[in-house]
Amino acid sequence: MRVLIIGVGTRGDVAPYTGLGMRLREAGHEVTIAAHEPYTELVTDAGLEHKPLPGDPLPALTGRFSVRISAFEEYGEQLMEGLAELAGQEADLLLLGMAGALGCHVAEAMGVPSMGVHLQPIDPTGDFPPVMSLFRRSLGRWGNRRAARLAFELPAAGPLLAGLSTKMRARLGLPPMTPSALYRRRESTRWPVFHGVSPLVLPRPADWRPGLEITGYWWPLRPRGWQPDPVLCDFLASGPTPVFVGFGSLADARAEQYTELAVHALRRAGLRGVLQTGLRGRLSDDVLAVGDVPHDWLFPRMAAVAHACGSGTTGAGVRAGVPAVAVPVMNDQPLWASRLMALGVAPAAIPFRRLTPARLADALTTAVTDPAYRRRAQALSVRISAEDGAAPIVEAVNQLRVTRGPGRRPG
Repeated sequence: MRVLIIGVGTRGDVAPYTGLGMRLREAGHEVTIAAHEPYTELVTDAGLEHKPLPGDPLPALTGRFSVRISAFEEYGEQLMEGLAELAGQEADLLLLGMAGALGCHVAEAMGVPSMGVHLQPIDPTGDFPPVMSLFRRSLGRWGNRRAARLAFELPAAGPLLAGLSTKMRARLGLPPMTPSALYRRRESTRWPVFHGVSPLVLPRPADWRPGLEITGYWWPLRPRGWQPDPVLCDFLASGPTPVFVGFGSLADARAEQYTELAVHALRRAGLRGVLQTGLRGRLSDDVLAVGDVPHDWLFPRMAAVAHACGSGTTGAGVRAGVPAVAVPVMNDQPLWASRLMALGVAPAAIPFRRLTPARLADALTTAVTDPAYRRRAQALSVRISAEDGAAPIVEAVNQLRVTRGPGRRPG
């Protein structure tokens, strides 16, 4: 099968698909990942073909509200054009990340099947409030389900995203279809969605329809030939085990501010730290700021990891078997923060808007000094490391190949 994975978003939205794509390639399939330009090497280092998508999502995620709206409009138009161009590619199957939802129109225009490969659970359930909405607290089982359904019928970005869907269908020569109609078609056909999350971290909701599965994590590959920086190795060996503090792709927008906050917190807690906050270099004898370092290498060498709770970073943390400090910012991050607390591997979360050096210092101290957090984290790590999250997707693609035949484009 010629498989096209649409991985829209920042690094954390793309990296898991390199591991998934590699497994599909090992099963004999040709795999291409469509992602934004900065992640070309991330894809090609995994031995996969890369199709560049225009635009940059970061301005739409950072800055003042008015800036975000303007940037989202510009980004959405660029993304729509880039996705529409993919309709001219040769493919037998499209695998769509949640942020690449417009890809369903591309698959329809190409006349090929598609499946969801999501890193976040967006389908309606009573178990938790919808992750891509403004709600952060549970609305009760009925309210949670209703709010999630409304998020499908009127997407989280409101008329902006709904308008892009309308434009995309017109651009591809497809008949008009409202978000409600698209949702009903998705449900009636039981469109398959695989979630790259461990069922130990997020048990499958019992009220989900058939076709929605939680498989286990899809682990990103390390860059080809990667070796740790000797400066980092020297720092790790030069004193007590440090903690990690990082806030994902958003940190680059306000690197100095986030770095200063983290340094003050570490000084207050009396801890050494490795920071991933946008800056680089030795900030003091006890603090080192680093760039991209594979989390599967770095996290097991930490005493605790403080992060914004993106899906992939959360997975890397629980796989490493170290305590966490959850600092959720938006979207699905509060859900993962709540799951880390429920699993007993993290103290109470600190919403990012309430983050101060004192609060971060107290949480890091608790995570490092209370042995129960590390004991539970290590036990969870053993079980998660035994999972094979890519296997169900490989099986589904192999089965599709059997039913449709290799290399055939459905009419």
